[in-house]
Amino acid sequence: MMAKRKRKITEMTEKKNKKLKKASAKEMPPAATPGTGEAHAEGGAAWGAGQDTALELPELTPEEKRVLERKLKKERRKEERKQLRKDAAPSVPAKPSGAQLALDYLRGWAQKHEKWKFQKTRQTWLLLHMYDNDQVPDELFSTLLAYLEGLRGRARELTVQKAEALMQKSDEARGADTLPLGTIQRVRQVLQLLS
Repeated sequence: MMAKRKRKITEMTEKKNKKLKKASAKEMPPAATPGTGEAHAEGGAAWGAGQDTALELPELTPEEKRVLERKLKKERRKEERKQLRKDAAPSVPAKPSGAQLALDYLRGWAQKHEKWKFQKTRQTWLLLHMYDNDQVPDELFSTLLAYLEGLRGRARELTVQKAEALMQKSDEARGADTLPLGTIQRVRQVLQLLS
């Protein structure tokens, strides 16, 4: 019994929603129909080229009009609140990238800041990108070399191995697609420092 009643209520709601949609379409300003691309002065839609039949929508009852007006008003308020939130929201400053954080870490080390402390992720980033002129600018590379002097343990071993592998690759690729000259110079400097 209860299920039949719910079904009946939902069917009635669906019918009302369809009427409301039709009514809101009727209230919209005249526009071009999707199929023809032509605007109609009467505000009605024609079925196709050469046909003069306009689509007639049933009149709404006063209650349906009130419901439609409330619905439209609610949508307008929702849009206004959304716009206010968008305008009032403080702009969140962009987080610095990993590259920027690593370079700031290196600058802090060079200036012997009291707040500087070892950070493995920053060191790892520097070791991975130290041969790239775009990632580590030339003016900071000399600082990076000074930083590498204090490198110990496995990080030092891996850095030397990587530099030797890059030099070997460069020697084998003479004449072919080789590493950029700036990269080769950086690799040599690292090898001289750490070997």
